[in-house]
Amino acid sequence: MKQCALKAVSVVICSLAFAVANVQGQQPPAGAMPGMGAAGPTQVGVITLQSQTTNVTTELPGRVSASQTADVRPQVGGIVKVVAFQGGEQVKAGDVLFELDDASYQAQLDVQSAAVQKMEAAQSSAQAKVERFTQLGANVSQSDLLDAQVALAQAKADTASAEAGLKSAQLNLSFTKVTAPISGIISEPAVTQGALVTAAQATALAIVRSLDPAFVDMVDTSANLLNLRRQLQDGSIQNGSGGRPPAGTVSLILENGEHYAETGTITSPDVVVSESTSTFSIRASFPNPQRVLLPGMFVHAVLDLGIKQQGFLVPQRAVTFDAAGEPTALFVEGGKAVSHVLITSGNSGNNWIVTKGIADGAQVIVDGLQKVRDGADVSAVEVSVPTDSTSGVPAGSTPSASQGE
Repeated sequence: MKQCALKAVSVVICSLAFAVANVQGQQPPAGAMPGMGAAGPTQVGVITLQSQTTNVTTELPGRVSASQTADVRPQVGGIVKVVAFQGGEQVKAGDVLFELDDASYQAQLDVQSAAVQKMEAAQSSAQAKVERFTQLGANVSQSDLLDAQVALAQAKADTASAEAGLKSAQLNLSFTKVTAPISGIISEPAVTQGALVTAAQATALAIVRSLDPAFVDMVDTSANLLNLRRQLQDGSIQNGSGGRPPAGTVSLILENGEHYAETGTITSPDVVVSESTSTFSIRASFPNPQRVLLPGMFVHAVLDLGIKQQGFLVPQRAVTFDAAGEPTALFVEGGKAVSHVLITSGNSGNNWIVTKGIADGAQVIVDGLQKVRDGADVSAVEVSVPTDSTSGVPAGSTPSASQGE
């Protein structure tokens, strides 16, 4: 019995050893990648590069703001009788927005009007007295004539003071109708009929914003500004601005990824660099007839900086950064994937502009990058990369060489 049990145990041990050896024999050699070796070279999608003149662009985050903003505040106090608008309406400068109770201001106007009439009557009497004394000549003492002339001057001053008071009363009465200071879109009213308001109060009755045109405020680093200025001065980028960056037109990508139909222009690049962030501000103006751009909206602004005389357009999806932060890309050379360090000079759309590290006719790998590495055997298939996306991710279906990634 013992001999039989020993034989059974020996058979089991031999079977396990055979199974382990069989499994180990099926594993690929150390360092090999799946799909390589006996399966042949890995198929990758490539594009062939040629040096060309390119438009240099840069993409910056931005916020939309109104081109004009005005707070509506009362210039006199009173009870609100009429609210003459609804929030979101288009108003024009001078449109009546609120009407205040004007009874007290009308009374003040009447009082001042009566005061003017009284002063005018006193002035007429003083004027007549001076004229009469003047005609009498030697029959009137110089002292009486002088007193009459002084009384006339005093009457004229009283009349002028009364007329000034009348104008002030007229202005206060007109201020009971609160008008729009600018044209634009008005907010919801902050008060309702029957509310008491005071002159120059802290809380605005409403806010009017002019949205056409709309402003987009962007921020860029001072380092990028210096690099751009150097390239403009040495002629590697030309934009016709005499070396004064930034220049050119601006296009927008909205929050949902759509491209805004209108093109903007830079209106006021800031001349001060922030001490805390080393950044400076750029403002661009955009036509906004359909009110697509609303204050506070986040956008991506693509600035056209000028023309680069010579460079290679390498899709951003083909470029990675090594441990030292250098941009690199894989190229097909002699049936193998070869890594090259690139020297970039800005971007154009969804492409990096590369000035060094590439020769005409180079084939850069754009699809199948995760299946190969430097030195791997590859089979190149020419593909095309859509150019309508600034994010570097092709739109629509992927090329055939990238299927199954």
